[in-house]
Amino acid sequence: MKNMKYLILRRITQITLLFLYFAGNAWGWSILQGDISTSLLFNKIPLSDPFALLQILATGALVGANVVVGAVIITLFYGLIGGRAFCSWVCPVNMVTDLATWLRRKLLIDKVEPKIWMSRNIRYYMIALALIVSAISGLAAFEVVSPISILNRNIVFGLGSGLGLIGAIFIFDLFVVKNGWCGHICPLGGFYSLIGKFSLFKVKHDHQKCTLCMRCKEVCPESQVLKMIGKSSITVNSGECTNCGRCIDVCNDDALFFTISKYIKENKESK
Repeated sequence: MKNMKYLILRRITQITLLFLYFAGNAWGWSILQGDISTSLLFNKIPLSDPFALLQILATGALVGANVVVGAVIITLFYGLIGGRAFCSWVCPVNMVTDLATWLRRKLLIDKVEPKIWMSRNIRYYMIALALIVSAISGLAAFEVVSPISILNRNIVFGLGSGLGLIGAIFIFDLFVVKNGWCGHICPLGGFYSLIGKFSLFKVKHDHQKCTLCMRCKEVCPESQVLKMIGKSSITVNSGECTNCGRCIDVCNDDALFFTISKYIKENKESK
């Protein structure tokens, strides 16, 4: 289980959050109420999706102060600490796309099917498109069709609509483009890539320990961020890293680690 530590922790986190959202709706628990776009923590702390707020503002609509405060809290957390961790530790669609990627490896689809290339910059164009369409239509464009919100609300509120879109993403990731949705198209992932670029929580590579097995690149959903493998000992500075920890899990050389966890470990050993 050593090579699945962070994967298991991520699944526990994602499922726990979904359960708390469900419990808040079904049984009135006050720990976490609302949904993934707008929540209330312990009936006191507002939490809001900052990208959703930008879309709403683009429509010209007014928003409450609690929504703005909630968006600021989330922006500061991921901008200063978590980086793009939302995509791998919170987003429910990540479980769907991870399953598609796992099946893709097991079925050897990358080896038997011709590879289709897509630019990873599409997600950034999607940010601009979502804001433009929001301004023109008067609706928060991505929120209307967001598979993240659709899946979250289906689980939390027991709805059944929009699940075809989730299935389409699964098929797309499985048979068309590896990590297609999260790694190339999702504008929310692109948004967190931008605000999380300078966060404290990062992966670092120790060149001296690395044996170039390349297991890390096989499992990384954003393998381009590991461009230092086999070259130098540096920190992953790209905001596109999801901080999922899979590269750390599968590295038998201990050549990859989270900077903060390494700091904590060294402090404990020195005492």
